[in-house]
Amino acid sequence: MPNPIALITGASRGLGRNTALTLATRGVDLIITYRHQAQEAQTVVDAARAFGVQAHALMLDVGESASFQSFAEQVHQLLQQQWQQTRFDFLVNNAGIGISAPFDQTTEQQFDTLMNIHLKGTFFLTQQLLPLLRDGGRIVNLSTGLTRFALPGYAAYAAMKGGIEVLSHYLAKELGPRGIAVNVVAPGAIETDFGGGMVRDNQGVNDFLASQTALGRVGRPDDIGGAIAALLAEECRWITAQRIEVSGGMFI
Repeated sequence: MPNPIALITGASRGLGRNTALTLATRGVDLIITYRHQAQEAQTVVDAARAFGVQAHALMLDVGESASFQSFAEQVHQLLQQQWQQTRFDFLVNNAGIGISAPFDQTTEQQFDTLMNIHLKGTFFLTQQLLPLLRDGGRIVNLSTGLTRFALPGYAAYAAMKGGIEVLSHYLAKELGPRGIAVNVVAPGAIETDFGGGMVRDNQGVNDFLASQTALGRVGRPDDIGGAIAALLAEECRWITAQRIEVSGGMFI
């Protein structure tokens, strides 16, 4: 039986990278995307192949929706050439950026950038890839703990992720007849380079967030990658339309 195939956006670093490599250890073939970090993406591909799976990287800017039709055609060609298939199994909409600014100082350009990448990008990329996603497949969209609790400076970012959570409910409803499960994973604070690496590199911020987390520390990438991989496992086939916060119990 052939390996399932996962397409993960923004997987050259951080949570996407960890998700990709976790899935590779479980026998899932990979298509990962990157925007600028081609060498880092190739490193992920090489590491995944070392686990015995197929892996390939494609360039994609999720903030440029005009490129999505061409990207979907690339994915289709790759599936035919490398797998002799026309469908993949799992879509993980992970790619994103962090912009932090007080509400009264947030610019329209910042708002539009966040909108294009996080909400518009996820909406229209999923739309373009839907014909290539097999019936019975899975979609996992990334949100944030900031849709439940509020920290100053993240109004625009959290608003986009709130939109993702609503969108995911609608996708679960509309794609249900095809047997496609759609869920949201909402990380808390994670030690990565996201948002300039503030949680990872600023000890004061790290200590404060750890003190507000039930499990006593901030998250690490493998806390999230493992949770996403678990949602894609066959045992979780009956879970859909759920927001699953993976935060270690932040601000409870």
